[in-house]
Amino acid sequence: MPESSPSALTERKTGKAQGIAIETVDSAHYKGALKRLDATQRRWLEQTGFEPKPGRFALLPDASGKLARVLVAVDPAEPLAALAGLPFALPAGTYHLADEGALTDTAQAALGWALGAYRFERYRKGTRAPATLAVPAAERAALAPLVEATACVRDLVNTPTEDMGPEQLADAVKRLARTHKAKLREWVGDALLEANFPTIHAVGRASHRAPRLVEMSWGKATDPKLVVIGKGVCFDTGGLDIKPSDGMRNMKKDMGGAAHAIALAGLVMQAKLPVRLTLLVPAVENAIAGNAMRPGEVITTRAGHTVEVDNTDAEGRLILCDAIAYGAEQQPDLMLDFATLTGAARVALGPDLPVLFANQDAAAEQLLDAGRAVADPLWRLPLWRPYRRMLDSSVADFANAGPSRHAGAITAALYLERFVPDGLPWLHLDTYAWNDADRPGRPRGGEAMGLRAMFAFLQQRYAR
Repeated sequence: MPESSPSALTERKTGKAQGIAIETVDSAHYKGALKRLDATQRRWLEQTGFEPKPGRFALLPDASGKLARVLVAVDPAEPLAALAGLPFALPAGTYHLADEGALTDTAQAALGWALGAYRFERYRKGTRAPATLAVPAAERAALAPLVEATACVRDLVNTPTEDMGPEQLADAVKRLARTHKAKLREWVGDALLEANFPTIHAVGRASHRAPRLVEMSWGKATDPKLVVIGKGVCFDTGGLDIKPSDGMRNMKKDMGGAAHAIALAGLVMQAKLPVRLTLLVPAVENAIAGNAMRPGEVITTRAGHTVEVDNTDAEGRLILCDAIAYGAEQQPDLMLDFATLTGAARVALGPDLPVLFANQDAAAEQLLDAGRAVADPLWRLPLWRPYRRMLDSSVADFANAGPSRHAGAITAALYLERFVPDGLPWLHLDTYAWNDADRPGRPRGGEAMGLRAMFAFLQQRYAR
C-alpha cells in the first residue's frame, strides 16, 4: 500500500465553506482581492511587503487574531504548481479555495496540493500531518486514483533495494492482482530459461536474489489487447562494467519503469477501461559474481536474434527485449513500456522531461496532446534508423550497445524496436522517475513522470 493517500483532499459539502478560504491572486486580480479585505488586513499586507508574485502567500488574521484567510500568488497558466507548496507551509487544518480567485482550473490546483502533501515515511515519520484541502466530491473522486497512483510510484522507487528486490517488486504486482481479481503467472530463476526468457536470466543470474518475470492479465478476452511493460532492475551496479560510486548511489530507482507500469495498470483496472490488459514486469538485480554476464558474450534472445553484450551496464534493454517479444506474441492493439533506460535522455532533455519514442505518428501525437492537457509533458525523439549501425556486431546480429556515446537514447530505443513486429503500435518512455531536489509538489526522491499523460491517452483511445 502507498505510504500516502488522497487524505490531503477532503470532500467539501455542497454550499458550505469548510475551514479557511484560500484566495489565489495574480497582478490582474490583486486589486480586487484587496477590496474584499478589511483595513487591518490591507495594512498587514503592505507592512509585510507582500507582492502577487507566484510562490508567495500571506496569512491574514481577523480582528481577534485568528487566521481568517490566505492569499496565494499564482501563475494561472501553471495551476498544478499553484498550491503544491502549501500543505506543509500552512498551519495544520482544513482549507478551501475561495469562489473568487485567479485560477480557473481548480482541479489541477487540487491535484498539485495533493501531490505536495506526499511524504515517504516508511523509515522516518514526519513531524506533522499536511494541511487538508476541501474540494467538491466529484473532483475528489476523480483525483484520488491519480494521487494514489503517483504515491505508488514514489513509494516503490523510494524503497531501498533490501526491501524492494525482485521478489518484493513481484509482490507489488501480486497485491494489485488480488485487488482487481486479475490472473497471475511468474517465472523465477532457471524457469526463465525453460520458458525461453534468456536475456532476463542472463542479467539477473549473478544476484543472490533470483531474477523473475511477472505477468498479470485482466479484462475481457474480446476487448482490445493492451500490453504494458516496465523495466524492473531493482539495483544496478553496472555489472562487470561497474558504475562509479556516484553513478551507483541512487540505483535503487532503476526499477522506476516497473513502478510506472504497475501504477498505470492499477489506474486502467480501477477505471475499468475496456481492454484486455497484460502487465509484464521483468524484475532483476544487475549484480557482480563469478557467474555474472560478461562483456563479449552472445545471447540468443526469445525473438531469435543473437545479441552481443557490448556493455553489461546496458542491461535494461536486455530484460525488456524478452518481455517485448513475449508481449508481441499476444498480437496486442497497443504495446507500451516505461524504463529508466538511458542517461543520454537526461543529458538531452534534463531530469523533468521524459523522452517518448513511438513507431506510429498518430499515437505519438495523441499521447503528447494528452500530456499537455494534464500538465504531464513528454518530448518525442526520433527512431532514426540509420543509427542502427551504431549497434553493429561482428559476431552477432547486433550488440546491446556500441563504442559511440552519440544518440544514446535513440540507439537504446532502436535496440528495443527490433523486437516490435511491423505494424504493432508501440510507445516507449525513457523516464528519470526521480527528483534530485525538493520542489513544491515534487519532493526529493521517486517521481511519476509520464504516468498521468499515458493514462489520459488510454482513456481517450479506449473510451466507449
